[in-house]
Amino acid sequence: MTSPLRLRYQTIEFGDVDIHVCTLRDNQQFDDPNDIALKLGISSATWPIFGVIWPSSLVLAHYIACHETKGKRILEIGCGMALSSLLLNQRNDDITATDYHPEVGVFLERNTQLNHGKAIGYQRIGWADEASDLGLFDIIIGSDLLYEDAHINLLADFIHKHSNRACEVILVDPGRGRKNKFCRRMETHGYSFSQEKPEHTDYLEQPFKGHILRFWRDGN
Repeated sequence: MTSPLRLRYQTIEFGDVDIHVCTLRDNQQFDDPNDIALKLGISSATWPIFGVIWPSSLVLAHYIACHETKGKRILEIGCGMALSSLLLNQRNDDITATDYHPEVGVFLERNTQLNHGKAIGYQRIGWADEASDLGLFDIIIGSDLLYEDAHINLLADFIHKHSNRACEVILVDPGRGRKNKFCRRMETHGYSFSQEKPEHTDYLEQPFKGHILRFWRDGN
């Protein structure tokens, strides 16, 4: 018999905006009684990764909080707890979220209601999936996505598939050793790129060793 999931409620501040989130209590939780996640290739060890807020997610949300997004169609990929999506939704941006994990949509709906926001468009999708009606976006964001070498081309090609000709991509990479290969792959899709260390990360418990990766192309 499996133990019930233990949950945590917290409030994260972005200036004068509070985002309320229900997450897993920690990354030791597991609940897949019908093997739905297992059939998608998600093991018991990786099952809870979606359900906590990681440092990269906090870095992305703080960065996007000060970024110009008005009038843009925005996609968050591998959203997990979708902190950035919840924040963007609070300022009435056009945000869509995606993830592969079967439980993400449930938590996204709950957290959207906690923040009294409008429903956030969501689709469970894998980067290798052929069929998708997501459409094209002006800004694509994500954090801590490059877990395996196979993700490099899959992620870059997925972004290319769903980006407008003029598009900006903002990814936070914690330093898993794959960003250089990923940047070269993005270059093949016509993107220029830059990288920077995040500023003012006093909201993190430990120094952040990764980078904010920004890609852009002007549509010509």
